[in-house]
Parts: sequence; C-alpha cells; structure tokens
Amino acid sequence: MKRFAQRMVLACALIGLLAVAQAQTFPAGPISIVVPLAPGDAADVTARALGEEISRLLKTPVLAINRPGAGGAVGANSVVQARKDGHTILFAPNNALTFRAVLDPQSVTYDTLRDLMPLGVASRTPSMLVVRSNAPYGNFAALIEYSKKNPGQVRVGHAGAGSVGDFCVQLINALTGAGLVPVPYTGAAPAIAALRGEHIEGVVLALGAVSTHIKSGAFRGLVASSRFPEFADIPTMRELGYREDLFGIWFSFLAPAGIPEDARKALVDAIEQAVKAPAIAARLMPLGILQSYAAPEQMTAEIRDELGRVSEMARKTGLIK
Repeated sequence: MKRFAQRMVLACALIGLLAVAQAQTFPAGPISIVVPLAPGDAADVTARALGEEISRLLKTPVLAINRPGAGGAVGANSVVQARKDGHTILFAPNNALTFRAVLDPQSVTYDTLRDLMPLGVASRTPSMLVVRSNAPYGNFAALIEYSKKNPGQVRVGHAGAGSVGDFCVQLINALTGAGLVPVPYTGAAPAIAALRGEHIEGVVLALGAVSTHIKSGAFRGLVASSRFPEFADIPTMRELGYREDLFGIWFSFLAPAGIPEDARKALVDAIEQAVKAPAIAARLMPLGILQSYAAPEQMTAEIRDELGRVSEMARKTGLIK
C-alpha cells in the first residue's frame, strides 16, 4: 500500500507538471486577428502592420481575417463565439465596442465589457468629413448652406450603421440642420470608391482611410474631430463655433472573455511591444494613424466613459429616446 501511495503521488505530480507545461505553450499555433471591416480600411492596414510585429515577437504566424458587416458587430460577435484559447483575437474600432450598442442595440448580440477581454489600445485617428476636390463647396459652411438649399442631394457615406461615421453624420445634422443623407457601406474602402465614382457627395471616415486621397488632391477635408499635424488646416466643429466636436476613432485588441492567463499575458506583452515599435510608427503616421498605446485597465475605463458620453449626446440630439 505504501508503494502504491507513492506511485499515486508521483503520478499526480507528473500530471500537474504536464498541465503546467501545456499551460505555458501559448501560442500553440497561428493566431487569427479578426478585422470587422473591409480590406483596405485603416483598421485593416493597422492590424496587418501590427500583426507582422506580433508574429515576430511570439514566433508564430499571425493572420488578419476580414469579417465586415453591421458596423463591426459581425466580426466582434465571431470572436466572442471563438474558442477561448487566445488564438482568435479582435482588432476593432471603437464603434464596434461602444457606438453600435447605443445606436443599434438590437443588432449587437454581445456585451463588450462582459464578453470581450481588453488587450490594449493600439492607435487613434481623427474622424473627417471629406468631399471631392471638384465639389461646389469649398468649406464646411458652404457645404451646410448647399445642403439646406438642396434637400436630399448631399449624400454622405460612412462605414456602416452604428459606426462612428454614422454617428458623426447624424451629429452634424443635429447641430446644423443640414439634412445630410447618411449612406452606410460595409467599410471605408467601398465608401471611398462610391465617392470617387460620384455616387455620393462626401464621406465621414477615419483620417487613416482618406489621407492618401487628400494628399493626391482627389479629396478635400472640411472638418475633423481633432487637429492632425499633417492636415493642420482642417478645423474642428468647436473651432467653427459649434457646441460639440465630432468623435474620433481608436483601434484596440480584444480576446474572448475567459482565455487562459498565460495567453492573456503573452498577448498583452506582445501587443504593447508591437504598438510601441518605432518601425510601426513610421508605417502608420503617413496614413494619418497615430500610435497610442493604452493598457487593458485604461482601455476598460475608456470604453465605460465613451459609452456614457455617446448615450448622453445621442439623447441630447434626439438620435435615441
């Protein structure tokens, strides 16, 4: 019996060691980054750049997968439902985490703070209203006046119902009475294609999605959520005399709630290093995207704060009751 007991103790110890060893093998295979917008969006470009750096740090392939739809809710929901092993993570703009839940709650099947685990904020970019350079309005005031005189004729695209751009178009209407017609797309790239093809008159998108078109002279920026060094001549709403500014866009990493602690720690560490890498800044800055790391705890606080501010402003402007 004594020898049997010793063997049992040894067996339990070996099982425990095996469990520890298995728990420390993350990553055990490729990591998928779900981008809930169309290819070519600022989120897509940023995710792929950061994915390359995370791949190098974790020594495993990192693949970006585009799952657009419902203002980011389709991609976010797919991550919520993914295996809780850390090998499927989300790279989402804030609209999928906050705006969508306020503006179109019936389309959101997840609770951001309950079902998703923050891994860190990665980057930020202003929202910007842009038009074609040959448009008959040279500034924001002229656009508003034109739209009021030509009801229903100024269509403004955005990256989907419940997106930051959607909210910004509605906010502009509430503050100015312009009557801009919001037109949803599945992401920035198709909205930009529609503007270039003269199917719509403007777009409100992340600066990162439109910066190259402004630089080329194809588009003209009229108003932004905040000043950006390379486009310092484009004003904000408050600078133009309105009581509210547009909301900006930030991108962050999240995982399904409940992933193992070793996976969470490995991902958080790799994401912080990737975001802070000088090479990443050099790639993103020309696209109108700023590195802006925030730890998971700060990210959670920002989500809570933005949910409150969006809800309050949506009620004030009559977007929700």
